[in-house]
Amino acid sequence: MDGWSGYYSASLLPQHLRDVLGDPKAATAAFTALNSVTAFASLISNLLFGNFSDRTRSRFGRRTPWIVGGSIVGGVSLFLTGAFDNPWVIGFWYCVCMFGLNAMIAPIIAALSDRVPDNMRASMSAFMALGTTVGQSLGVIIAKFFIGNTFPGFLIAGILMGISGVVAVLVWPREESAENLPKVEAGFSELLKSFIPPIKNSRDFWLAFLGRTFLIFGYYMILNYQLYILQDYMGFDKDHAATTMAFMSTLMMVAGLVGSLGSGFISDKIGRRKLPVAAASICMAIGYVLPWVFKTEWSMYGFAILAAFGYAIYGAVDQALNIDVLPNPEEAGKDLGILNIATTLGQMVGPIITGILVLRVGYNMVFPVAIAFSVVAVVFFYMIRSTK
Repeated sequence: MDGWSGYYSASLLPQHLRDVLGDPKAATAAFTALNSVTAFASLISNLLFGNFSDRTRSRFGRRTPWIVGGSIVGGVSLFLTGAFDNPWVIGFWYCVCMFGLNAMIAPIIAALSDRVPDNMRASMSAFMALGTTVGQSLGVIIAKFFIGNTFPGFLIAGILMGISGVVAVLVWPREESAENLPKVEAGFSELLKSFIPPIKNSRDFWLAFLGRTFLIFGYYMILNYQLYILQDYMGFDKDHAATTMAFMSTLMMVAGLVGSLGSGFISDKIGRRKLPVAAASICMAIGYVLPWVFKTEWSMYGFAILAAFGYAIYGAVDQALNIDVLPNPEEAGKDLGILNIATTLGQMVGPIITGILVLRVGYNMVFPVAIAFSVVAVVFFYMIRSTK
């Protein structure tokens, strides 16, 4: 499902903007502005669709209708993002795409709480992280072939996203009907109340939220700017940058496979969540040091291996940790949607921070800020008390 994100956010979208606007500085500013607008769209849609899926009473289940519908909306709007040359129109369809994407993601994450027992959650979370890692890496590899003409790339990405939700619900065991679940209270005021974030017994919930936010801030500050880092910070031409990104993606896929497959299983076996998450954060921070200090093609390969390995370990345990800190499992969709806002914040605001830093002081400050975010994330994770 998430395979389009590496394909789109890290390669096709910034290149499309550069092709449309012609000027690297204008493209960077536009990319930063788009990320800021869609950050808000993603924040809203995460909360909306997580809560709506909790309240759905369909014969197809609570989560399935949103997953299928979201994939179709996301796929069509992703294609339309690449079909226009006006930055405002690109931004509109990018926002719509975020609504479709989060209509899929929020219910799928909630299904971990609904349908997976405690002693298997890290393993299942690992498979989700694995899918994201492989999808992103393959997406960037494929995008290399469309860097000179982005339109066919957007078309393929839109088709893949459009069918992803349908494939997901066909592959996993069919969700039980939700028609016999207790009815939710109707009325506008009750609906508004259902969006209230958890307050009681929620200390660890918010610590997990902050830890995730800062960790993903750092990761996406670098990940979404790979193309521009290679072109503007390291001086590569377009073709050299695309080839380097493709090889980096291969390394990230392999590192992600290794990190994901073992860490979730180990976390379930030892019953610990905080230790793997902290180790992952530190590994990612070391990956950010390399291009900052050495500024070479090989340093970017080192970043790809260490950051992907750390992120895969984190992703393998992350959802299990989040479910452990839920104040009320009956509101899993809404509360996990709130926690997923942290991911959205990181994915969208991280690149905004990068854009601001680049425009004001250059790329040299991007890497130490990303390192600092990873260290802060470790502090928040270790303050959690309700899980080891």
